Amino acid sequence: MRTITFMLVDQMLSTGTILPLEMLRGAESRARASGERSSLKLVTASIDGAPVKSRSGFQLTPDVALADAPDSDIIYLPALWRNPRPALRRSAPLLEWLKKQADMGAAISAVGTGVCFLAEAGLLDGKPATTHWHYFDQFAADYPQVKLKRQYFITQADKLFCAASVNALADVTVHLIRQLYGPAVASHVERNFSHEIRRPFEEIAYSEGAVHLHPDEDIVQAQTWLKQHCSEDVKLSEVAKHFDMSVRSFNRRFKMATGQTPLQYLQNVRVDMARELLQSSNLSVNEIAEKVGYQDMGHFTALFKKFLATTPSEYRTTVRAKLFRVNT
Repeated sequence: MRTITFMLVDQMLSTGTILPLEMLRGAESRARASGERSSLKLVTASIDGAPVKSRSGFQLTPDVALADAPDSDIIYLPALWRNPRPALRRSAPLLEWLKKQADMGAAISAVGTGVCFLAEAGLLDGKPATTHWHYFDQFAADYPQVKLKRQYFITQADKLFCAASVNALADVTVHLIRQLYGPAVASHVERNFSHEIRRPFEEIAYSEGAVHLHPDEDIVQAQTWLKQHCSEDVKLSEVAKHFDMSVRSFNRRFKMATGQTPLQYLQNVRVDMARELLQSSNLSVNEIAEKVGYQDMGHFTALFKKFLATTPSEYRTTVRAKLFRVNT
């Protein structure tokens, strides 16, 4: 079970919490319907456990006080309306908790001026970040040690994600869902929560370092290796040997860390790469199949349909219809 904690803060913009929470619930439901057993523990917390009032006037009641909040795999920080300084002055316990959770390997996502919580905690020193355009100048003045990327709606530094807007936060959440459940569930959530096909996270985000939501460093290296060599004829027995493990130990540790077998992970990577090529290139489906490591066109099509519930050709037609419009 993965634990995801949503921080609630007075005068927050509730959409930065409600939208990703509902997207993650949708992902969990879809995964369960597809036979996945892994589940999510979604927790809301406020600093003192008391209800908070959102900017719109709605009162939000947390599940726990920060002192009782569980160690988390993912943390969401909300945006604040206009000047975040008053909230920051009241948030010393939250800043300490964020530093502790980051040290323990949590992925932390902040939206808009909520990025100031990460900066105030010192977690963004020397790292890229973005925030709401209205707060660019003040953020740059307050945190000169942070590499502010004004031209990006999303930045990622290892497991720290900054989103400039709620729409960008939705893209971050789809990316995290892909990490948790794979491309099929992520694509399902994206189609249900957005009227358009968005560009892949890797194309729109300023990134430093890959993110893997588990602490097994050997398997992190194996994941990186599989991504770099996914277009080749990969023999998993040789990959296991490369990382000085038996095939049985490699399979066991990989499954324990990621929830997938090495073969399932490799298939995910290849289908994801094919999806991006179908969207962004004019290569034929046959050429794309070869580029992602499949010589058998029938096998590639069946695998793509298994993961995304549509054929490569149908996916390209849908994507192109949404990306391109004819002016009338």
